[in-house]
Amino acid sequence: MFPDILRNDPAYNEEDIDCYIHVATTIQAIGGKWKMLILWHLEEGPRRYNELRRLIPGVSQKVLTQQLKELEQDGLIRREVYPEMPPRVEYIMTDYGKTLGPIFDTMYEWGVIHRQRQSADEEV
Repeated sequence: MFPDILRNDPAYNEEDIDCYIHVATTIQAIGGKWKMLILWHLEEGPRRYNELRRLIPGVSQKVLTQQLKELEQDGLIRREVYPEMPPRVEYIMTDYGKTLGPIFDTMYEWGVIHRQRQSADEEV
């Protein structure tokens, strides 16, 4: 694995390697084109599958299903099946998933600054 390669490189100390591992683990859990958008919408409350499809334009059914499964496997969301006819399924952010709230806040703040910079660059 890549961290083993880093351990053999004298340019990296243990602290650098630990930092890499933690950042890589985070990116693996919430990275990708759609996961953060899914989580952001679920932070607002439970959502049904088709509701998420409407809220996230461009995501395919296959990819949304896969991303939801991965988020569920990582314990960030849970899938709630209600015993009704027809069956109703909702996706709900777990308490563990809610710990991402400060990350969403920071990303929002960065996004505001980034868009302002882009607008300023376009005016030049």
